[in-house]
Amino acid sequence: MKVAITDYSFPDLSVEESILQPSGHVIQAWKEKKTAAELSAMVADADAVITQFAPVNADVIANMQKARVIVRYGIGVDNVDLAAARAKGIPVCNVPDYCIDEVADHTLAFILATTRQVVTNSNTLKGGKWGLATSLDQMKALKDLAVGVVGFGRIGREVVSRLIPFRCRILVYDPITKAADIDTAGGTPVSLQELLSQADVITLHCPSTPATRGMLNSESLAKTRPGVSIINLARGDLIDPNALTAALQSGHVAAAALDVFNPEPIPADHPILKLDNVIVASHIASTSVPAVRKLRETAARLALMALNGEPLVNVVN
Repeated sequence: MKVAITDYSFPDLSVEESILQPSGHVIQAWKEKKTAAELSAMVADADAVITQFAPVNADVIANMQKARVIVRYGIGVDNVDLAAARAKGIPVCNVPDYCIDEVADHTLAFILATTRQVVTNSNTLKGGKWGLATSLDQMKALKDLAVGVVGFGRIGREVVSRLIPFRCRILVYDPITKAADIDTAGGTPVSLQELLSQADVITLHCPSTPATRGMLNSESLAKTRPGVSIINLARGDLIDPNALTAALQSGHVAAAALDVFNPEPIPADHPILKLDNVIVASHIASTSVPAVRKLRETAARLALMALNGEPLVNVVN
């Protein structure tokens, strides 16, 4: 059977080949992300589809004549039209349990980098100037701050567990998690409005959905505390980039650390790249050798399960 891999960021597909080829399956893959129009022809006769960032929209799915599964390399599935796949009877699977520690670690690195001005001071010293790169009030200790965690899934929980030793106040907003579970984990359950108005640092760990896209915009950012830091390692479209840029330029938002952006890659001429109070990364928080291997092995095995007619796990639609 044919497994179509729409795009991938790995050096090769040796991991996937080691799982799928011994059973006689053939892989057709494009390394670079293609347009929806280009994808339609590729997936038309595929028995399974694995995708990373390519737009697997309703038109692409409508052209799938044989697909038994669509597998996303990753946790989020916002590049796949789940409703269209469901309507066509195609299960969509993700890999929900990889890179949890990597992203939680990276979140703490970003929080500490912004509160302790790590990157700003390093860049200033490299530029030949000794001493503080910012005003003294930008050098903060976590124990004096309230950190707002938006989303209490696997990653959000790990972020909270890492914050506890720093003795900060931890505010958690998640509309589908029981307040008692947040309390037990060491956080304080709050509404989104409470989190916005009380948190000194806001870190996002929720999926991209119609309810969360653009959740940080000009209106919601205006409700945050002056001098707040914004951390985003979830999805770029959770934040209106123009609103964040304006809030950073005005000083209402003191700092931001972003591993994701809207759009990706960040346009080279985007004004946010010129701001000294912004740390940016190229969607790398999920990476480590064990995490990437688990991601690839799980995706290939999910495809193999579908081809073998076995019950699937991690079905999100």
